[in-house]
Amino acid sequence: MRTRVARIESRPVHLDVQRRVRAWAPRNAEFARWAAAALGRRGANREVAVRVVGPAESRRLNAHYRGKDQPTNVLSFPAAAQPAAAEAAAVPLGDLVICAQVVRTEAQAQGKPLRAHWAHLVVHGVLHLLGYDHESEPDARRMERREISVLRALGFANPYRSIR
Repeated sequence: MRTRVARIESRPVHLDVQRRVRAWAPRNAEFARWAAAALGRRGANREVAVRVVGPAESRRLNAHYRGKDQPTNVLSFPAAAQPAAAEAAAVPLGDLVICAQVVRTEAQAQGKPLRAHWAHLVVHGVLHLLGYDHESEPDARRMERREISVLRALGFANPYRSIR
């Protein structure tokens, strides 16, 4: 399959989207809106790459980088620190790799609207790019509070509240 690449430049974030599968995924403008909301004021002149992949690629990357031999919903790869550059150039924040099939399967299993689950995973991944993590209980609570707040502002329900 040919990779479709789109570049969206919205105010505050530059977004590169690559679609490696034919599975349904949100429109590029939605990715940009969700990423910008997660970034907030820190998004000015930042660039995020989103790659929508299938289970095989997700599994390979998850095994290689996290030692987990299974596909996963989202992987975040922060960009290396960049030297000071001209103000006109966007500064790379990092890459998100999202497996469309895993997202769809999780949304169905959790009884969540598919678009809401996509929004959650984009916000979650971008927060990882900003340095948030959920390795400790306090860090997980902090990250979840931020996710809930961003998603609420976007019109989505709390992703951690069980719908069933």
